[in-house]
Amino acid sequence: MVLINNINSWIENLRGSNKIIIVEGKKDKHALELLGIKNIITLNKPLFEIVENISSNYKECVLLTDLDKKGKILYSKLKKDLQRNGVKTNDNFRNFLYKRTNLTNIEGLLTYYNNTNQKSLLFP
Repeated sequence: MVLINNINSWIENLRGSNKIIIVEGKKDKHALELLGIKNIITLNKPLFEIVENISSNYKECVLLTDLDKKGKILYSKLKKDLQRNGVKTNDNFRNFLYKRTNLTNIEGLLTYYNNTNQKSLLFP
C-alpha cells in the first residue's frame, strides 16, 4: 500500500475510486461532491438497512463519518456491522484526517482543502 501524506493526493485518490463512500449527512456529501468525489451515500436510513444495502452491492467501502464523538460511535458500529457482513472497510482517509488535520466533521473538508491549497500557492 502506498502511503499518501497530503490532502491533495487523498482527494485525487477518492475522485478516482469506484468504492462507495459513507458519510453522515447531506452537508458532508455536498462537500465531497464539490471536490469532485462521487459514489457517496448518507446515513439517512436505519443503520441495519444501510449495512444490508451495502453488503448486497459492494465488497468494499470507505468510511468517512465525522471525527467527533457521535461520528466515532457511528464509525465503530458501521465498521463492525459491515465487516460482519463481508464488506471490507477502508478507513485510511478518515485516519489521515484524524491524525493530520484539526477537522472534526467531513463537511469542513472543502474549506480545509481550499485553505490548504491557497497556502501552498502563497508559500511554495
